[in-house]
Amino acid sequence: MSGGTPVAGGLMRQRHSQGYASSGDDLEDDACSRFQQTSPQIPKARTWTEVVENILWIASAAFIIYFGDRHSNLIYLLWRDDRIRRWPLYLGLASNFLNIGIIFYTSLLGWGFRKSEEKLEMLTPSAAPVVAVLGLLSYCLWCFALWPIWSFLTLPLLFSLFMACMVISPYLMIGRLRPQVDTLRTD
Repeated sequence: MSGGTPVAGGLMRQRHSQGYASSGDDLEDDACSRFQQTSPQIPKARTWTEVVENILWIASAAFIIYFGDRHSNLIYLLWRDDRIRRWPLYLGLASNFLNIGIIFYTSLLGWGFRKSEEKLEMLTPSAAPVVAVLGLLSYCLWCFALWPIWSFLTLPLLFSLFMACMVISPYLMIGRLRPQVDTLRTD
């Protein structure tokens, strides 16, 4: 490899030097002119630590749902227990549904903009703070509603249920996403 012109951080290659076109050691410079493959990307395999973490989140959520308060399961508690404050529970549930609706709406609206990324970029930042505030509001309302049953354990309980939902949600896709191929048609 040829030297180059010294600069502050090291040497800088001169593209217009005499030896540039004639030397064979400049093969790395034509990376942008190479043909890029349009084959679909193979998903990266997960490491065993990621798999163990996912299994632990799902197992903790199953434990919480099945054992509840040691007398009855979580679903029965949410449905029938008188210790739960009902209005914050209902408002937190409504906030969750509204949050999920906004996420689905923006993702389905994003599918409609196949070629124009500018419209999608304008849409997404405006929905992100609303989703974050609704998520925080629903978490606080659920904590307030379930505090009489588990007291300070309500905070990690709800967080582990949330993380289990985040682990499971990629596997619950309604339709498979196909990669977009940007090819020109001549017909």
